[in-house]
Amino acid sequence: MVLGYQSPLYVMAFDHRGSFERDLFGARAPLRPEVRAGITDAKKIIYEGFLRAVDSGAPREAAGVLVDEQFGADVARAAKTAGYLLAMPVEKSGQPEFDFFYGDDFGAHIEAFDPKFAKVLVRYNAEGDRDLNARQSERLARLSSWLHERDRKFLFELLVPPTREQLERCGGDHDRYDRELRPDLVARAIGSLQDSGVNPDIWKIEGLETANDCIQVVAQARTGGRDGVSCIVLGRGADLAKVTQWVEIAAGVPGFIGLAVGRTVWEDALRANLASTVTRDQAVATIADRYRDLVDAYVTTARAGVVPTSESS
Repeated sequence: MVLGYQSPLYVMAFDHRGSFERDLFGARAPLRPEVRAGITDAKKIIYEGFLRAVDSGAPREAAGVLVDEQFGADVARAAKTAGYLLAMPVEKSGQPEFDFFYGDDFGAHIEAFDPKFAKVLVRYNAEGDRDLNARQSERLARLSSWLHERDRKFLFELLVPPTREQLERCGGDHDRYDRELRPDLVARAIGSLQDSGVNPDIWKIEGLETANDCIQVVAQARTGGRDGVSCIVLGRGADLAKVTQWVEIAAGVPGFIGLAVGRTVWEDALRANLASTVTRDQAVATIADRYRDLVDAYVTTARAGVVPTSESS
């Protein structure tokens, strides 16, 4: 197969599982039936917001949903039937170490839903625990090979949390870590994973503060003949203004093709609906508006075709 994906991609991400249970519903496994039903319905609200955004002008051919089988199976099937780009997670939720949610049966679940992209979320720091990195790389290389042998696309969400020593070097300031150390560590993580046989078609990257940082990451993602590989921006639950900034910075850089944002778009609306301070329709409208705002910001900057300078970004 040809490695990579280069078409625009604007993903509504709501494959979260543990955070829905814990943070939105205050529950822990085993879940009561009413909690499970509540989480399932909350995911339907998000999907309704996505559909409304597309109806109001978000680019349909590039619009996608990232949703899980555990609570969002009905949404996944509906999105697939409607012809939207579908991504589904493979990993256990909320774990510091990547592993398959369905163990050795991961392939059967991918084939049952037939998503456009199989997605993983992985925490990987090249200066972190070597044994942890090695274990994760082995499993991820297995998944990468399995997907590409079957002509399936691989979406890799990379988080690079600081080690204790790295954070100490930044005076305990996470924002300083993001600015000064994380961009290089993202590129190093991608390189290390590539060397281990992990070859995503798309890297889903935490927002970067400058265009030069984005250029560095794309260069690593496309090294070694991986010219078709692309990057998209994730939101990390930051406020809308901050995510919009990250989106606009990335949109001007060749090699970035879009975004995949979750909590920033829907968390406040779901909380308000659960607290009965807004109606379901109001929550759907808010979700639609926030998704559209981010997509519009990306599209506007990408169409301008201007790579922002370090100073302006």
